[in-house]
Amino acid sequence: MAQARAPRADAVRNRRKILSAAGEQITAHGPDVGMDEIAAAAGVAVGTLYRHFPTKTDLVAAVVAEHVARVADDAEAALARVASGGARAMDELAAFLGRVVETSATDRAVKAAAQTLGATPGDRAAEDRASAAVTALIHAGQADGDIHPDVTVADIYLLFSTAPTDQPATARTRWLTLVTTGLTTHARATST
Repeated sequence: MAQARAPRADAVRNRRKILSAAGEQITAHGPDVGMDEIAAAAGVAVGTLYRHFPTKTDLVAAVVAEHVARVADDAEAALARVASGGARAMDELAAFLGRVVETSATDRAVKAAAQTLGATPGDRAAEDRASAAVTALIHAGQADGDIHPDVTVADIYLLFSTAPTDQPATARTRWLTLVTTGLTTHARATST
């Protein structure tokens, strides 16, 4: 059985340029931006773009997958700080929520493109990594007595989906204050 060859350096470089340009173009012009414009912004021929991404949905899915991988890396870094004893889980979870909301507010490419085209990453590995890290943060915060016992990772994803990313920074800050207070044991009694 023949071993698969690693991609050529220029192919890897082109893919990276295409993904970067796609994110920038979708942010600047919305999800209806053409593949020709994305190729031009990337400095590659349209045929090169289509070799890497046969459809616009494939390209958007790759942009979304990169975003999810960055979120997973961030969640794992937050968990590592808690595991090392350098931070409290509730503080790290609140900071993580804030970073994700701010990124979503400033990088509308991922949000707009995914909603418009229905693109989702095909590889769930990064999403699974993010879920595992956030779940571990929640459990650590619950063990500390800071996070309400009924909070789950599904609650965190619900919060992300309702974040006021289209509002000014002051509204996003106020939202974060309200939702993080709602996650704590100090804010409310146990539901019955």
